[in-house]
Amino acid sequence: MGFLTNLLGRLGIKQGEPVDWEELEATLWQADLGSGVVASVMTLLREKKGTFDASTVLEATREVVGTLLPERATLLLPRPEGPVVIFFVGANGTGKTTSVAKLANYLKKQGHSVVLAAADTFRAAAIGQLQSWGDRLGIEVVASQYGADPAALCHDAFVKAQRLRADFLLCDTAGRLANKSNLMQELAKIKRAVAKLDSSAPHQVLFVTDTTTGSNAAMQAKEFHAAIGLTGLVLTKMDGAGKGGIAVAIAREIEVMPLFLGSGEGIEDFTFFERDAFLKHVI
Repeated sequence: MGFLTNLLGRLGIKQGEPVDWEELEATLWQADLGSGVVASVMTLLREKKGTFDASTVLEATREVVGTLLPERATLLLPRPEGPVVIFFVGANGTGKTTSVAKLANYLKKQGHSVVLAAADTFRAAAIGQLQSWGDRLGIEVVASQYGADPAALCHDAFVKAQRLRADFLLCDTAGRLANKSNLMQELAKIKRAVAKLDSSAPHQVLFVTDTTTGSNAAMQAKEFHAAIGLTGLVLTKMDGAGKGGIAVAIAREIEVMPLFLGSGEGIEDFTFFERDAFLKHVI
């Protein structure tokens, strides 16, 4: 049963009874769908004639959300010209490093060759964590010492990925808040470093956020998008208390679509986005 279904069940909208519009709107807000989606759902409901119950609200929400999200994520495919470069970006503690390892595992199982870049050089633990994943998965990890220049590291990792003829290069960047201009400038520097070797790189920039972050994630995504240009969204902690509706808000605000869903710490707890499955979780 979806998060919103549970909320509406507690709200207790019953057929034939008058609707408390303010309470209904507040309930929709709790699902992290964002102001634009909530407004669209409320407009749709107000246009309906007569009374309605919770199922009507759910149908209206699915209708609005269904117009914003793709049926399924686009699969990642290798390029004959060289490695597909994927940046993982976002705030601290959202699960970037684990998501990098999960995607690397998925790609390897699909028969692709992968190189990892431990570009979160601000945390020695992050470097060690990615190296540990690399050892477990049998995947090459390019790393340096704590405090090294992440742009130079990603540049070197690209050169190595080219030399190894790897299909994918996954770069784990440091967590940062979008309002820290110096850190966002550093992210742009990393982008320029790989673009010197391939003008089309990075080919994917994935914003990683967990479902417990709430509306702040949408604001962060907007700032990251302005600074570096996001191409996809990775939602983590889908198995927790988070709602997942923030993906809808981000899709509406900046037209960046969810690509992967993470649920748990296991290496296999990672799936490509599918709208129907996602809606069952959220709605």
